[in-house]
Amino acid sequence: MWQRPDGRQPFELRKVSFQQNFTRYAAGSVLASCGETKVLCTASISNGVPRFLEGTGKGWLTAEYRMLPSATQQRHEREFLKLSGRTQEIQRLIGRSLRATIDFEALGERTITVDADVLQADAGTRTTAITGGFIAVAGALNKLLQQGVLERSALVGQVAAVSVGLLEGEPFLDLNYVEDVAATVDFNVVMNQNLGIIEVQGTAEEGSFSRTQLNQLMDFAEKGITQLLTAQRDTILVN
Repeated sequence: MWQRPDGRQPFELRKVSFQQNFTRYAAGSVLASCGETKVLCTASISNGVPRFLEGTGKGWLTAEYRMLPSATQQRHEREFLKLSGRTQEIQRLIGRSLRATIDFEALGERTITVDADVLQADAGTRTTAITGGFIAVAGALNKLLQQGVLERSALVGQVAAVSVGLLEGEPFLDLNYVEDVAATVDFNVVMNQNLGIIEVQGTAEEGSFSRTQLNQLMDFAEKGITQLLTAQRDTILVN
């Protein structure tokens, strides 16, 4: 059986922490850490919406994701005008996930922009960005509510995400880089506060996997996301 490099049990998350209000100027910000993966998530709110929403009274949320050149062991080039397919895929996933938590009519014609900047990567950057991004959005919307800009909270749900995978045929929760590279099956799972599934991204890197193994992976994902949802609520309540 696969022995985890950090000694965790198969169903254990890495150490998770959220440092809210990490930056001064964003409406909401948090440094989200999941093991050695660290992602700075900020939420900014501006008046106006994309053209397809003008005049509807509804708002919007969009996300941008970048990895700092020194986030990994080998420096990689910054992405400027031309984004890699991976970056585009990840920021769309973050946007879809966080939009599931917003009442856009309550937000009005305003746009929330979530920036997820990976400071240090040890796998799970997209899931950490979603989990931390929710805290940043919640902080930003709470400020608008306190300022009287919103009549009611535009936050109607909660969302968190985690990775799971098969190593030597067995399920493991919250893979680090060494495990992510070795995994024969790799999943990213996004769920809401009721453990309703928002998105599942999964594939067999080699061979295939059974329905029983899929169920095991989803059970592990639920266990991890339940803990992340609790950690989010604790962070938001404290601040």
